Amino acid sequence: MVDLYDRLSSVLPPALDTYLLANSGAEAVDNAVKIARAATGRHSIIAFEGGFHGRTLGSMALTSSKTIYRQGFGPLIPSVHFAPYPYCLHCKVQAARCHAGYPTVAQQGAAAGGADISCCNGPLESLEWMLATQVHPSDVAAVIIEPVLGEGGFLVPPPAFLPMLRVLTRKHGILLIADEVQAGAGRTGRWWGHQHWLGGGAAPPAASASAPNSDDPDAPDLLVFAKGIASGYPLAGVAARRRHVPADRMPPGTLGGTYGGNAVACAAAVATIDVINGEGLVANAAERGAQLMAGLTSIAAELPQGLIADVRGRGLMVGLEFGSRSGDGAASPRYQPATKGVASAITRACAVRNMLLLTAGARESVRFLPPLSVSAAEVDAALGIFREACREVLLNKKG
Repeated sequence: MVDLYDRLSSVLPPALDTYLLANSGAEAVDNAVKIARAATGRHSIIAFEGGFHGRTLGSMALTSSKTIYRQGFGPLIPSVHFAPYPYCLHCKVQAARCHAGYPTVAQQGAAAGGADISCCNGPLESLEWMLATQVHPSDVAAVIIEPVLGEGGFLVPPPAFLPMLRVLTRKHGILLIADEVQAGAGRTGRWWGHQHWLGGGAAPPAASASAPNSDDPDAPDLLVFAKGIASGYPLAGVAARRRHVPADRMPPGTLGGTYGGNAVACAAAVATIDVINGEGLVANAAERGAQLMAGLTSIAAELPQGLIADVRGRGLMVGLEFGSRSGDGAASPRYQPATKGVASAITRACAVRNMLLLTAGARESVRFLPPLSVSAAEVDAALGIFREACREVLLNKKG
């Protein structure tokens, strides 16, 4: 456990210097909410539409990626409010305000390389309206967000969204919880997904880079990690600023669990962090992710217009949405959804070709989550399989 704390301190933002270990992401989210409520003396939590934070009674109340996770389990814990997560393809206000229009598939690929895509910031204004009409800021303990929305569709926020959200939370003394369960541990081409937008980290990582940017004034107040941090072993945790874990409100025994910090799981996490850093897997995720995005963009261009509406992602966390939209570059793209079930059909066509692919979100989207060690040749092979699956399902062409 001590070795793991040493490794965590080398990859987490320096301000997050207090750790709690748990067994799963959902358990860690529950504890992050407890910490936020105890630290602030407030009770309300703001989550985002489409977010997935777990399936325990507490974390389920914060989850809204699909109704199946909540159906039949009410009443859920109260004082949870949902704000819209930026979903540019389906933005309802951009027609009047977005002077760039929704970016084309090609522009989305460029954005992955750092290009700025203008945004109307409608979701942030919706959050501010919520604070003015539904819940007073003085009652809000925390805002919890996935830096890249996972289960809800692999959505990448516009460049200004997270920095502006951080300004808003600071203004009102609201803690910011980054749920990095899926986007963390190098998945997006940074050690942590939030580092694409908060605390610097704009430049692509060098092949030898392993530690996150140390400029962390804008780092989250709490960060939740799990999944990839221990290569599938049951280990999760919360990293927090020490001042948010006051001893007078959270004395020994307040937080914890019987199996949190299991020795075998801790050893797996130590080994995982060493491999990620030693083999340059964060940089590999960025490089192979760019290759994957470019390949998917090319496939979208090869197919008849109106079959693939969106290619989006960071690093090796990439989503693709089926459907059509016309008027690329115009102020108001017209989106038409794909035939229901097409995403599942694509995953089945990939499965028979020995490639596992999952759907994502409530719309017709698929997600690509290769291992961080994936090679260029393996990405090319995956793109070939996906191209064949698209031709079979979308064009009714075999081979």
